[in-house]
Amino acid sequence: MSNYKELKVWGKAHELAQEVYKLTNNFPEDEKYGIISQIRRAAISIPTNIAEGCGQIDNGNLVRFFGIARGSSFELEYLILLAKDINYLKKEEYYKLNKKIRLIISMITNLIKSIDKEKFNYT
Repeated sequence: MSNYKELKVWGKAHELAQEVYKLTNNFPEDEKYGIISQIRRAAISIPTNIAEGCGQIDNGNLVRFFGIARGSSFELEYLILLAKDINYLKKEEYYKLNKKIRLIISMITNLIKSIDKEKFNYT
């Protein structure tokens, strides 16, 4: 799996990262090194780790990087919940992003399962 750009999940994660960057531009300036930085790092970690995983030689490392991307998806899911709860994100923005994140989590999980059906049991 060497061309990450052909993976639908990478494309969705890449679009999500761009959307997160745009939305966080509207957060308070004093959060530049706080939640803005944390949300952006989690968002770009998803497509970055998918891409890095695709460059690995063996499936074990591929799965490991996909697992990191999956973990970053959960991190981002929490961070946008926090942003909504402290009124940095509108409810509509939150629900739109959360739906995209849940889809990405599902896609990554299915990729991991397809690579190693016996070893991994994610739900």
